[in-house]
Amino acid sequence: MDTMTDDNEAILRDVLVRWKSAVDAHEPQRVAAEFTDDALFQGLHPYGTGRQAVAAYYAAQPVGMKAAYQILETRRPSDDLVLGYLTVDFSFTDGPSITVYLGVLVRRLGARWQIAHYQVSRLS
Repeated sequence: MDTMTDDNEAILRDVLVRWKSAVDAHEPQRVAAEFTDDALFQGLHPYGTGRQAVAAYYAAQPVGMKAAYQILETRRPSDDLVLGYLTVDFSFTDGPSITVYLGVLVRRLGARWQIAHYQVSRLS
């Protein structure tokens, strides 16, 4: 793995560790805090924009849902952007897990990286 890929993964992991912690704790406002104010968000329902859409989506998810992710690919379109492609297994206390593919674009805002674009797809 090259240094740029390592740096990209470290940036993504920094954001995704906080995202996962908030998802696992069922804290929708804390999940939303990991997104930019103008984020484009597409879960498994119609898309929304901004932190309020993110918070509403995660508030509607069942308590006990957990996320486990694996980074598959990264790219660095510019110094302040990192693109990531992942698999995410969402597990539930009362049903089968769902595996999705997730594309995220994280953007540096000052010293902090946040999710500016989040796109889920479910492939059968």
